[in-house]
Amino acid sequence: MSIHEVFMPALSSTMTEGKIVSWVKSPGDKVEKGETVVVVESDKADMDVETFYEGFLAHIIVEAGETAPVGSAIAFIAETEAEIEQAKSLANSGGVAATTTSAPEPIAATASVVTPALASQNGSNHKEGRLVASPRARKLAKELKVDLTTLQGSGPYGRIVAEDVEALSNKGKQPATAPVAPPAVVPTSAPVASPASRTPAPAPVVAAVPGQIVPLTTFQNAVVRNMVATISVPVFRVGYTITTDGLDKLYKQIKSKGVTMTALLAKAVAVTLQKHPLLNASYSDQGIVYHSDINISVAVAMDDGGLITPVLQNADAVDIYSLSRTWKSLVERARAKQLQPQEYNSGTFTLSNLGMFGVDKFDAILPPGQGSILAIGASRPQVVATPDGLFGVRQQMQVNITSDHRIIYGAHAAAFLQDLAKLIETNPQSLTM
Repeated sequence: MSIHEVFMPALSSTMTEGKIVSWVKSPGDKVEKGETVVVVESDKADMDVETFYEGFLAHIIVEAGETAPVGSAIAFIAETEAEIEQAKSLANSGGVAATTTSAPEPIAATASVVTPALASQNGSNHKEGRLVASPRARKLAKELKVDLTTLQGSGPYGRIVAEDVEALSNKGKQPATAPVAPPAVVPTSAPVASPASRTPAPAPVVAAVPGQIVPLTTFQNAVVRNMVATISVPVFRVGYTITTDGLDKLYKQIKSKGVTMTALLAKAVAVTLQKHPLLNASYSDQGIVYHSDINISVAVAMDDGGLITPVLQNADAVDIYSLSRTWKSLVERARAKQLQPQEYNSGTFTLSNLGMFGVDKFDAILPPGQGSILAIGASRPQVVATPDGLFGVRQQMQVNITSDHRIIYGAHAAAFLQDLAKLIETNPQSLTM
């Protein structure tokens, strides 16, 4: 017999505290091993948190909407119903009694989408023999008497969401064939909708009132920590003017196929980084870390404050059409706070494009753990002197790179920008190959 403390998990390497979005289970509810019990907001995303233990959710210490430091207790789980009252008394006394016979309960954090490494290539919604479905989908399936094992999830990486259950119920029949899987564990309480089933609507913006202090959001606090961490890094900046007539022409030709300018720029940078691995590297106490992959982070402002950098992984090797589809998915899930940690913290080089807002030129702050960030301004018509001694009008944009001067020097950054300009100006068609 024992009572376990449930601790606030560290869902990312930079997370110092988390906010409880919702409790999927209520006090007194039965908890199965591997079942989601709470949804936690980390510094970048909302995550489903599962338990390794079977028992009963005895007492909630940190209620929905409240925050707690990583490693602090947020709830108690009792092995038996008889121990529920004992757990409540422990909570009131402010600690775990000496009679607790097991170590504090670890918890497994699983994002609102299944980790790609654990999902099959065909988008299977079964993870390690267990059905992967949002809490809302499980509740709805119970109410509508829908067998979840017959469903193919439409959520990220095959996760079953509420819409899948509703669609099948509306058809009034089950599919003729179904994958074989163990029965899904259906929560006995009425859980709150998981991140995957929430409508990705922008969060309300708090109106500024003179004299009022508005607390920072979790995202904004994460940005503060990251920016403070960069103060000790010696950086330098190099600017370059790039003519974009060829790139603009290519964009107009393939825009209808779903290609975005962000994906084109990320692809151009990634291809250029193949020739300049030092610009894709980062500093460590042991020396220069040369990354095996070229993962391009792109800064995206969140509607409710803060900044996130979804990552286009292996951008140099992925074709422009797939890259654009991936980017669209990343942005949608970023604003719905559904990204996996590796989808926002695995970048090796960052782009910040304020040109889309008409900004001509700006300097970007170097993200922690990376060697460079490229600031991209707007492309505008400029009068220039042509090689034949005449004047002409060209579309040009200003780019500025900020680099870690501990490992990257001026000549390195200048050579990178020179090759990037050459690719964009003389051979943009190669980005579609």
